Amino acid sequence: MIIVFVLGYAAIALEHPIKVDKAASALIIGGLGWALLALGIIDIVNFEIVANKFAVFQEWYKVKFPGKEITELNFLKYELSHHLIDIAEILFFLLGAMTIVELVDAHQGFTIITNKITTNNRIKLLWILSIITFFFSAVLDNLTTAIVMAALLPKIIKGKKDLWMFAGMIILSANAGGAWSPIGDVTTIMLWIGGQVSAGNIVVSVIIPSIVCAIVPLIYLSLKLKGDITRPEPTELKEHKKNPTTEFERNLIFYLGVCGLLFVPIFKTITHLPPYVGMLLSLGILWLVTEIVHRSKNHEEKSELSVIGVLKKVDTPTIFFFLGILLAVASLQSAGQLDIVASWLDKTFNGQTAEGIYVINIIIGLLSSIVDNVPLVAGAMGMYPIQEIGFYAVDGMFWEFLAYCAGTGGSVLIIGSAAGVAVMGILKIDFIWYLKNISLLALMGYVAGAITYILIQ
Repeated sequence: MIIVFVLGYAAIALEHPIKVDKAASALIIGGLGWALLALGIIDIVNFEIVANKFAVFQEWYKVKFPGKEITELNFLKYELSHHLIDIAEILFFLLGAMTIVELVDAHQGFTIITNKITTNNRIKLLWILSIITFFFSAVLDNLTTAIVMAALLPKIIKGKKDLWMFAGMIILSANAGGAWSPIGDVTTIMLWIGGQVSAGNIVVSVIIPSIVCAIVPLIYLSLKLKGDITRPEPTELKEHKKNPTTEFERNLIFYLGVCGLLFVPIFKTITHLPPYVGMLLSLGILWLVTEIVHRSKNHEEKSELSVIGVLKKVDTPTIFFFLGILLAVASLQSAGQLDIVASWLDKTFNGQTAEGIYVINIIIGLLSSIVDNVPLVAGAMGMYPIQEIGFYAVDGMFWEFLAYCAGTGGSVLIIGSAAGVAVMGILKIDFIWYLKNISLLALMGYVAGAITYILIQ
């Protein structure tokens, strides 16, 4: 399973040289990972390591299917169904957010922002976009913000080199901005819902390291970059030529789209339902509004500006790429291999000391650039029960530092975070290009932020 994962990961990294779309490689390793696990479950799964999960499954199976024999394959199907729920939540969220962004774009809504950003200076523009991304990701979440900014960048910047460089900094800023907010990153959300951290404390404790993480790469680039960016020629979509959107329609859909995205974390806080429910509700409202606004137009003109029309533009390969990667990592988690890594870290670096906690979390952050940070954080939450006092108490140092490291460490590689994967899919960024041009900047920011957290303790 590990060999398949490594080979698939290499194929994703070398997508452009081997000329095979990364979505194909991701789906293959996702499917093969579970197939290998099913064929060799008795030999692969360490049932001592996954004992707690297996015990929960046994209780559930006895109630659900009284009298039936419990087999290892039943356990595997149970595990897959649980992973599928988590994966589907992410995919529906991503699909809803991408559709809203495309709908705003079809109405030329982003011109409201792009017309206000008038500077062509590379350094000024980089700072402006990075600051906007940093604070947006804390309010919306880093994935939604990355999708919005990835749609915005081509409207401001022409040329692949500049576009990718700015996109790389958007990923860094989105992940840094999401780490200090209880609703900004999926791992911070997990820790907040799980009771390991409180909303107010995580903001106060992690915001300064997160700011340092975002600013250090910006300062470095400010010393290196010079000159102005080239703006693309203003283009008008064919639907605007046939039946231009009015200023009222443009403003309505833009502000409704932004409010719909901002509504998602509020909806989640009030109802405690998963974020994708709020995202789909927002999409449904936008869908209804566009149907009403364009109801007097003929079918052909109306469809270009409706959700049905923009769904054709949504980047489906990115959705499949997400599906494959998350399935692959889930197979490693169910086999207990990620738990083995977590246990090894705890024993090797002594998770009961401050120094050990620093090292463990920094390594978890770097590992999250290779495998998804969600199972890594889930593993850590499972290993360390919440204590009354000490490092593992509510708002304890371990949980605070874990929120920072897991949230920002994924920036080191482009497929190490949901924001990175989304931007990679939307703007077709090359894995190797990111590794050469952005990874070192991300590592600089990550280490600087980690040192800052340690110093202020």
